[in-house]
Amino acid sequence: MNKTKYLLKLSLLMSLFLIFSACQSQKVDLKQPIKESTSMTTDKSSTNHPSESNEGNTMNTTESANQIFPAGSLLQAVTDNDSAKVQEILTDKNYTIDEVNAQSETPLLIATHQNFIEIAKMLIDAGADINLQDQISDSPYLYAGAQGKTEILTYILEKQVPDQQKVNRFGGNALIPAAEKGHLENVKLLLKDGRADIDHQNNYGYTALIEAVALRDGSEIYQQIVKVLLEGGADKTLKDNTGRTAEDYAKSLGYSEMLNTLNSY
Repeated sequence: MNKTKYLLKLSLLMSLFLIFSACQSQKVDLKQPIKESTSMTTDKSSTNHPSESNEGNTMNTTESANQIFPAGSLLQAVTDNDSAKVQEILTDKNYTIDEVNAQSETPLLIATHQNFIEIAKMLIDAGADINLQDQISDSPYLYAGAQGKTEILTYILEKQVPDQQKVNRFGGNALIPAAEKGHLENVKLLLKDGRADIDHQNNYGYTALIEAVALRDGSEIYQQIVKVLLEGGADKTLKDNTGRTAEDYAKSLGYSEMLNTLNSY
């Protein structure tokens, strides 16, 4: 009996010890620090306090708050040829007039592409940069010159100063493609303005005169362009990267009228 009582007491003591240990273990767990949440809720909460963000983010928030129209509005209005909307957006002095799309095209460049003359004039008057270039190095000035957008080019030359150090993707100025593409009025306009170098040579060594002869068909419009360039003082002795002059090309291509004009200067 004594042995049985002893075992009962021992069993009771063991049970009490296990209960006590479990309670102590629970206390330790409750004292462990709680990990910070990494959920989006926590991230969003941290961004709701501009005073805790860096200075740059705070400034961007302020600019966004002061801007009446959302970014991209002007690009869309120009694309839609919506002159009334463009005019409305231009009243917002906090709007970035030279915003760009995925191709780095500004609203003015888009207007120039499409020959939206009224909108282009609005943008130029509002101070849009005529020299900003897109991903393929076109700017409103260079494109207007190259693609025969004569009315826009005229307004650009009247209102702003073209950066003659900026060239197209072939290294040419506005005059070279104007001559090569047969835009006689643009050639005359650029020569009269006088800021585009008449003898500028592109990456291939071509001048406006060489391109008008070498890359075209010798037709009447190009004969006129060659004459206008020579009257404007174009140097007919300049050679391209292959060592040929405009006269060399006229001879090899059989452009007799051009050759006669070249020989008369």
